[in-house]
Amino acid sequence: MASVRQIAEVAGVSITTVSRALNNDPSVHPRTREQILAVANSSGYAPHVGRRVTTQIGFAYTQEMTLAHPYDAAVLEGVVRGLNECHFDLVVLNMARDKRSTETYTQFFMRRGVRGVILRTMAATRDVCQTIANEGFPHVVVSERFESGNVNCIDCDSSGDSRRAVEYLIALGHRRIAFAMHNIPDRDHLDRFEGYKLALCDHNMPLKEDLVFRQPFTLAGGATVIDMLMSVSDRPTAVFCADPMLGAGAVKRAHALGLRIPDDLSIVGFDDTDMRFAVHPTLTAVCQDARALGHEASHWLARMLMGGIEKSFQKTVTTFFEINGSTSALGRRSLSNDSSADRLREPRRETAQRAPLRVRSQSGKRQVVRAKPR
Repeated sequence: MASVRQIAEVAGVSITTVSRALNNDPSVHPRTREQILAVANSSGYAPHVGRRVTTQIGFAYTQEMTLAHPYDAAVLEGVVRGLNECHFDLVVLNMARDKRSTETYTQFFMRRGVRGVILRTMAATRDVCQTIANEGFPHVVVSERFESGNVNCIDCDSSGDSRRAVEYLIALGHRRIAFAMHNIPDRDHLDRFEGYKLALCDHNMPLKEDLVFRQPFTLAGGATVIDMLMSVSDRPTAVFCADPMLGAGAVKRAHALGLRIPDDLSIVGFDDTDMRFAVHPTLTAVCQDARALGHEASHWLARMLMGGIEKSFQKTVTTFFEINGSTSALGRRSLSNDSSADRLREPRRETAQRAPLRVRSQSGKRQVVRAKPR
């Protein structure tokens, strides 16, 4: 691990100049500062807190913080577990609030006493991740993919199983299939939207914008999707909710309106954890393990900082599609075949639960595994 003296020797400047550059002193020429920071990053320099080298890893958003979302909560759970295994600590950073306009991201992270950072981003702020990578600061981005080889990242490609989920609805006879996604695009939701469009295209079904709903990924957002869906003249018989909260909110609102799931409306959701089991009937869903993503990201970053592995990391993992009780074949009770509002207020018949079917891709073939009921 490099010291300020060693950085000064490599950069060919004085120790004082290195200290000033690391602390963002404006008297240091910008080119000299960039040179010093590049040497500091490449040599594994870690700031000291008091007399101790920090063991802190940062967790930061390049946009609005969404810690309350089940996905982020699960990622953080995995992150903490991975860091604990390597004896590192986690600190949540607010870059939008605390980063000074006159400092680089490396200077900001060093000032906050972190040795590396785990990043969450959206489509509009991906450039921040690229900038941090270009500065050479130790990092890993969770839930995003980059073509640039210097951005360390791990994500889950859900496009294939999203396509499979929509194809499953089509095989059940559904032709009016709605799609609900987060109103702020990110890689995950764009993957799922791409899978939806590809499935429609494969079956010569046109993409209809009036069946695509973009709402905040909250329970209220899911409820709004159902309200908007009910206002469409030729109502859909199925909907794919590409977010756990949208799916749960949709189910809750459908029950409140007296809709029978899946008799009146088939719902496919997306699940990062076990939320599909928290609603009735259990949601048919495309699933990923957000805890595993967080664990692998933090574990790699911590080991890299300890010098045990390569300083480059890009990985994409797969999802799986699980069939449960919220979907069924198109029948006479579908919304498109019955416009009676009174019938929707009739008492609901309980839907029998069944053991879920997990459909995975393996060597280009479909594999169906019956999972144990919970």
